[in-house]
Amino acid sequence: MRTEHAIEERIEEAATTVGSLWPIHSFVTANPLAGFEHLPFDEAVGQAVDLLGGRGYPSPETFRTALDRGRIDPEILEAELAERGYEAAPETLLERMDADTGRPRPDAEGTDPAVRRVDRVLTKWLAAFLDEGHARWSMPNREEGFYGAVRSVSAYDGRIPDEGIVADLPASPIDVVEAVLEPYPESQWTPVLEEQFAALPGWTRFVNRRVADDGAWQSAYPITREGYLAVRLALLDGFGVDLAPATDRDGATVGPADELADAFLTAWEASYRREIVAHVAAESEALDGAPAEDEPADRPDAQLVFCIDTRSEVVRRHIEAVGGYETHGYAGFFGIPMEYRGYGSGVSVDACPPILDPKHHLTEVPVDEDGRASHDRWSGLREAAGEAVETLKTNPATAFGFVESAGSGYGLALAARTLLPGRVRDLLDSAGDAVPDDHEFCDQVVDHREDHADGLPVGLTREERVEYAATAFELMGWETFGRLVVFAGHAGETANNPHASSLDCGACAGNPGGPNARLLATVCNDEAVRAGLRDRGFDVPEDTVFLAAQHNTTTDEIELYDGHVPESHATDLDRLRSDLDVARERATAERLGSTNADVPTDADVPTDADVSTDADVDGTDDASSVREAERRAADWAETRPEWGLAGNAGFVVGPRDLTSGLDLDGRAFLHSYDWSTDPDGDALEAILAGPMVVTQWINAQYYFSTVDNAVYGGGSKVTHNPVGNVGVYQGNGGDLMSGLPLQSLMATDDEPYHQPLRLSTVVHAPVDRVSEVLADHEELTGLLDNDWLSLTVVDPTWDHRAFHYEDGLEWTSASERPPARRAVPTAPTVADD
Repeated sequence: MRTEHAIEERIEEAATTVGSLWPIHSFVTANPLAGFEHLPFDEAVGQAVDLLGGRGYPSPETFRTALDRGRIDPEILEAELAERGYEAAPETLLERMDADTGRPRPDAEGTDPAVRRVDRVLTKWLAAFLDEGHARWSMPNREEGFYGAVRSVSAYDGRIPDEGIVADLPASPIDVVEAVLEPYPESQWTPVLEEQFAALPGWTRFVNRRVADDGAWQSAYPITREGYLAVRLALLDGFGVDLAPATDRDGATVGPADELADAFLTAWEASYRREIVAHVAAESEALDGAPAEDEPADRPDAQLVFCIDTRSEVVRRHIEAVGGYETHGYAGFFGIPMEYRGYGSGVSVDACPPILDPKHHLTEVPVDEDGRASHDRWSGLREAAGEAVETLKTNPATAFGFVESAGSGYGLALAARTLLPGRVRDLLDSAGDAVPDDHEFCDQVVDHREDHADGLPVGLTREERVEYAATAFELMGWETFGRLVVFAGHAGETANNPHASSLDCGACAGNPGGPNARLLATVCNDEAVRAGLRDRGFDVPEDTVFLAAQHNTTTDEIELYDGHVPESHATDLDRLRSDLDVARERATAERLGSTNADVPTDADVPTDADVSTDADVDGTDDASSVREAERRAADWAETRPEWGLAGNAGFVVGPRDLTSGLDLDGRAFLHSYDWSTDPDGDALEAILAGPMVVTQWINAQYYFSTVDNAVYGGGSKVTHNPVGNVGVYQGNGGDLMSGLPLQSLMATDDEPYHQPLRLSTVVHAPVDRVSEVLADHEELTGLLDNDWLSLTVVDPTWDHRAFHYEDGLEWTSASERPPARRAVPTAPTVADD
């Protein structure tokens, strides 16, 4: 029966195909094929060709380069090809892949002209309605919702036809959808709706996110999926477009070129993974055999906890090399799902991963009136000046006069920022030194209050604070504490970059992680919390001081929030600050070596390395590397201030000792975990169900943005056009670009810097324990069974052997020992070899 409920169900089902897109000011990486994750990877990318037009595998030339550079082990490739029945040489197969282009991709120029007209009208009104504070003149009647607002203005839009249902839109959008679907059998409803959602996937992904988020903009100006479809379907009806599905996705098959590409990709991933697994297994065995007296008796000079972000791996290596420091990895929101509003901010932001909902509202209150007055004075002047200039530039009545009167001075300022970005940054820094940052004159409201903000409780109860602190130490497997413990959030720094938030903390939903670090440090310094921690088995010494920091991933500066550190720790703090400066110089030298290179270096497969280098690959000394990193951060013409998470390919879960001697080239997420302190596997479960899923999202975004940037990526920054503070166009209109820009991924026009590999996860834990977690989480086994990522376990209880997950909770040996297949159907047990 064609009921309203049935149509709503079909709309909900069809909408999942395109996934979600977060606004550009809070960019969250996500798998653009999230709606296909219930399918095996090869089938998913095959169906995506039909629906979205996107290529799903790297090009033959990318594979050829990987072979030439030694990134794909020939023996592994030969075995993979033989297993699939291919006997020809790799180059012959690559030539065959070149010749076999597979199914033709949809051609935008070949689209029905009427559909192109619909897209132009629809995207114009979407941009006007979904604007988040950028437009000077807002679309009228937005409070009525998207459908109601378009319905109120459609009569005044000369591009909307005066025919069909669009000429007299009914009050209910569901009535429109039902009327337009009337000629089609019910079996075609879902395919019809899927194709309409996929016609403008950038905009519909953003609509999906607005609907799911239900934040301030959605509350004020709501848009619904049925409202969007009603407008689109009505326009198509008015232009007389046939909506019969163009493809039969259920009948889609994997093409020969994709079958070959899948073999090459699998071999490439196995080649990358082999060295990491072998090193972790060897270190696991070495640590197990080390006599107890060899363990260091002294406390570390300091312990620093960084986000698991791949960029942290580089600076962690250099910090460990300059002193007696321990570094640890933990998700950058530091385990506290919160909504945060900084001092003077008009909006709250989610400061937790997108797979979690905020549970607490945190804000800042001034405690230093002098600092507050200084901050407010300078901030007010800067804001007033900015608003005045913006008004003069954008107001038609004053724009020409502004150019005439201020043109020369404005031009000199623009020239300085273009020609001398480093000097301008120095000037702004000098001026900024006189203005205290929020964390210098504000405290966070940590204590629980009965009042609510945005529907969330303000602050945290004592029990919640103890739980978050204990969970952090349990997940990382901590047993000892130094005199200084630093929680370091992170953020990027860049000028004139619409995708700036993509360089901030993904675990904080594309926002800086400093506030989260401050909160956990404050919690852990609380005497009442420490008493609760003792009850949980964590005896924090009285002389341990927790402090927060923020790691600038573009310049590698680590700013310590140390205003509360007592004088008794001054020497420790001075030494730490000095060593962080040295580590910064070395880290920026390493990063600039990869950023300046025309193509990626050949150090792609991890090997043991001396990390205490004094210069980068092209001779830049450490001190000048810092200066160059700062210039890149300040240069508004710089399309690549840093690489972000480009290169990410691995996720290692285990003690830092297993990887501390390994140069992972900034390509691996590192999460601290000690299986011996987690007898019930609760911490492991939290890591696999949380951070591993988020890293898979990040990895998939980088993968698809690289293999087909036009469909899944963000296009070139050179021709970006920001729209409505929600996204970017490529050019002057059309669909929102939903992925990462070319400049974040490509070393040259033809060669990717990011090596498009699916995520390889390596876990140091008993394999039975991992199987138990997987058996309880169907969504995790689904991702693994469908080859969206891989999982290898180094089992310290089984002679430190490595076992690779196959499917259906079955494992095969991945060690250099005789192979043994081990099935774990329900109660995970492992048979002897």
